[in-house]
Amino acid sequence: MFGMRRRQVIALIGVAAASMAWPLAGRAQQPTMLRVGFVGVQPRDSALYNNFRRRMAELGYQEGRNFTFDYIQTPNLEGYEKNYRELAARKVDVFLAIDFDPLAKGYVANLSRPGGNVTGIFVRQLELAAKRVEITREAFPRATVIGIAYDTISREQRDAAAEAARKLGLEPRIIEVKGDAGYGGAFGAMDDARGQPIILPAGPMFFRDRAAIAQALLERRIPSIAAFRENAEAGALISYGFDLKGLFYDIASYVHRIAGGAKPSDMPIEQSPRFYMAVNLKAAAALGVSLSDVFVARANEVIE
Repeated sequence: MFGMRRRQVIALIGVAAASMAWPLAGRAQQPTMLRVGFVGVQPRDSALYNNFRRRMAELGYQEGRNFTFDYIQTPNLEGYEKNYRELAARKVDVFLAIDFDPLAKGYVANLSRPGGNVTGIFVRQLELAAKRVEITREAFPRATVIGIAYDTISREQRDAAAEAARKLGLEPRIIEVKGDAGYGGAFGAMDDARGQPIILPAGPMFFRDRAAIAQALLERRIPSIAAFRENAEAGALISYGFDLKGLFYDIASYVHRIAGGAKPSDMPIEQSPRFYMAVNLKAAAALGVSLSDVFVARANEVIE
């Protein structure tokens, strides 16, 4: 049914930092069922993955008939490598994987001709981390301190944000976040800087636990600038980054092309055109924050 040779290929979604390894041995049979494998921390019925399956359906793939989404949910980042190895043992045809910079990690030779069996969509997360600092400076012109939250896989975003903060005359306060049990304690690092903003990076944990994170920050009256629109919906003051749901929708086209026989080595890694800014006026009111009308007007979405 599909013109591709049965082999394991990675379609890369450049949305977060993660380092994973798995066997990539080629196989020679022709598939009658396209099997796409992915490991993540969100529930299987997450809107992100539903958007991927929706686009696959639009491209002619019926789940259970000519397409399966082999998904393994892991409770933490430590489970990624083990579960991708499990998917490799299941002999999936295409992996979806997440990484923040395929060039820096050495997965590809260059973006226009990646070589090997890796291709996909690239989002320049480090540039976005720095941009969120610029937005924070604009929204809070009197700020002197900026909290920079990070976890295991967002260290590079932390460093990029800290460098941008120093250039803008802000004191970066580095805050390591280790999971939902420690959100309140972690954000206590801002207790002596009440009213000063904090930046949240792009990452699976910050997306999954967005409601708990927003609540912990609101309780401490800390305004937050997050990576994802969904964080703003959950209570973050501002979000600026790429459209994560749209990215999962777009990656389906890569899978379709690979299934049709395209070689990943010849498929340019494209940069995502989907960027999104949201402002939560309800959170602003709860925090006692006043944002200029001009600033609010720039947002793609205003949450009231």
